[in-house]
Amino acid sequence: MAYDRIVIVLAVIQIRRIRTEMYMYDSIIFDLDGTLWDSTNEVAIAFNKVLEEKYPEVTDEVTGDILKGLFGRPLDEIAIKLYRSVSEEHAIKVMEDCCVYECKYLAEHGANLYAGVENILKELHKSYKLFIVSNCQEGYIQCFFQAHPQLEKYFIDYEYPGRTGKSKAENIRRVIERNQLKAPIYVGDTQGDANAAKEAGIPFIYARYGFGKVEEYLRYVDSFSELPDIIK
Repeated sequence: MAYDRIVIVLAVIQIRRIRTEMYMYDSIIFDLDGTLWDSTNEVAIAFNKVLEEKYPEVTDEVTGDILKGLFGRPLDEIAIKLYRSVSEEHAIKVMEDCCVYECKYLAEHGANLYAGVENILKELHKSYKLFIVSNCQEGYIQCFFQAHPQLEKYFIDYEYPGRTGKSKAENIRRVIERNQLKAPIYVGDTQGDANAAKEAGIPFIYARYGFGKVEEYLRYVDSFSELPDIIK
């Protein structure tokens, strides 16, 4: 009987060791734009509607491709770079109005989820705690969930500067601290994401299928469906 107990204890220890080796991380924090979905074409439609109806003095072109090169930055910076035909102060005001309508439009119409997102989140949710930290305004992550309500159940928490007024790195830290995460990893698609993860002190996986170019990363994926194998 004693021998049998020893065998059982050793088996349990071995199982725990294998599980530890299989899962180096306890949680995954995702960027949103360029990582979980591509909303640039829909956002361009929303922005252009606001410009046409309220701001004819703004003559800058707004397209999905142009927005791809700007998403991931703080909103004020996007405004100044996007609306060059008006003053910086006015550009920021225009962006505020555009973002209000943008959330309403996306909540109703949704946007392009990357291939496999729903199935892979369902799979990852079984082994990891999932979160979102995005450089976005109030209501943007919420409209993501409104448009795609089947995804909300996979995420425990999220954070963004529209609520905190803080940088992406600080918002990553907030999610880590309030959820008591021990070994999180960040998944994003821009150099700003990589910089924020580094500043927050956590590893970064580069979503190479997204919008940006990143110089330094732990691993990369060329599709969302590659994540489970890369993170193990």
